[in-house]
Amino acid sequence: MKVKVIPVLEDNYMYLVIEELTREAVAVDVAVPKRLLEIVGREGVSLTAVLTTHHHWDHARGNPELARLRPGLAVLGADERIFSLTRRLAHGEELRKVFCGHEHTLSNLEFAQKVEPCNDHKRDEDDVPTVPSTLGEERLYNPFLRVAEEPVRKFTGKAVPADVLEALCKERARFEQAGEPRQPQARALLALQWGLLSAAPHD
Repeated sequence: MKVKVIPVLEDNYMYLVIEELTREAVAVDVAVPKRLLEIVGREGVSLTAVLTTHHHWDHARGNPELARLRPGLAVLGADERIFSLTRRLAHGEELRKVFCGHEHTLSNLEFAQKVEPCNDHKRDEDDVPTVPSTLGEERLYNPFLRVAEEPVRKFTGKAVPADVLEALCKERARFEQAGEPRQPQARALLALQWGLLSAAPHD
């Protein structure tokens, strides 16, 4: 299996998941359908379905145009608010690897360090962040998956997991606002440096 990481908009990612034996592919979070179809053509694959992780415009807005251009295309997701949805996924239909929808890896790790400074499972400084991670890895250091852990609860001042999660979201937003403004395409350039993207034109 091959996964093409496709940067679009300011800091979004689309993905094209290719089964190399059958040359069939599934797209994830189609925000810019024209860009996706260019890569589908270049890869010489047959696009069979679209997986949309959630209904936000920068993840789902390309679905109607893509469905119009590719009649019969399956559009999958777990939220009925997703544009052009053809099949709602049941709870528990999960991917084993985690591919982020935005390139916020560095700031997410910095926030995790702030929440749990004593967590020994943080990545080493010379360990290059990559897409994807695994769910198992994320559970070791991602505070949003650690809402029942005492250090995370202490950081938020909350005990109930739902309240901990809400407090984390608010703290994460404040953390982002306090940081340096992102320069256009800065995250995409970091991804290129990390070897996640090809240096070839349009890849």
